Amino acid sequence: MEISFYKYQGTGNDFVMIDDRAQKFDDSDLKLVSKLCDRKFGVGADGLILIRNHADYDFEMIYFNADGSQSMCGNGARCAVAFSAFLGILEEKTTFLAIDGAHEAILKDGLVQLLMGDVAGIDEKGADSFVNTGSPHHIRFVEDVKNYPIFAEGKKVRYDQMYAPAGTNVNFVEKVSADEIFVRTYERGVEDETLSCGTGVTAAAIAFGKELTAATIKIKTLGGQLSVKFKASENGAFKEVWLIGPAEQVFAGKINL
Repeated sequence: MEISFYKYQGTGNDFVMIDDRAQKFDDSDLKLVSKLCDRKFGVGADGLILIRNHADYDFEMIYFNADGSQSMCGNGARCAVAFSAFLGILEEKTTFLAIDGAHEAILKDGLVQLLMGDVAGIDEKGADSFVNTGSPHHIRFVEDVKNYPIFAEGKKVRYDQMYAPAGTNVNFVEKVSADEIFVRTYERGVEDETLSCGTGVTAAAIAFGKELTAATIKIKTLGGQLSVKFKASENGAFKEVWLIGPAEQVFAGKINL
């Protein structure tokens, strides 16, 4: 079987993208998903995304982590918007379906602005926090995040009993200025640090700006710059949450399986 694919990256978070509007890809074959994402024996990526038709939306995004598990992926969704524009499905604005529900997005000036789902609130976990942005995220503020042991500490929290059995993503955050943070993320499903995580930086920005009624937070990641806008509600929830950043096609190819 020969599969045509495109490779996209959003601030270093990379994805195998497949135009599956004909629905020929077997989305129950998780071994195939993992094989395609394998950096030694496949294409190599943090995740795989299928673009499919949907009667009520411009498209549906089917997202898999590299291990075949599923969740919402903010950078993946931004790449899905850019890829769908490349396919001619949309121009500047779109509404599409993901695993956590409907999303809006705007493609403008080389950036994809993605409307995330509303966030119910922030749960305190001792000195740390937990925020669900379509995927679960543990947030820890640290000093000198550049030299922090991300893999060891991230793995420890990811498999902590308080998050069993599903586990969680883990974000380590350093304050840069009043409106900027540096975020590094250990991703569940990848089981390693990634260069960027869209749902993770969104969760980190909300935890950082939780005392503000409205904010635009700049985020530095190892893979590049992102920003997050949101408004706070009186009940402790957050709405109008936008994740903004670049999404680029890296290459296209075919793989024989």
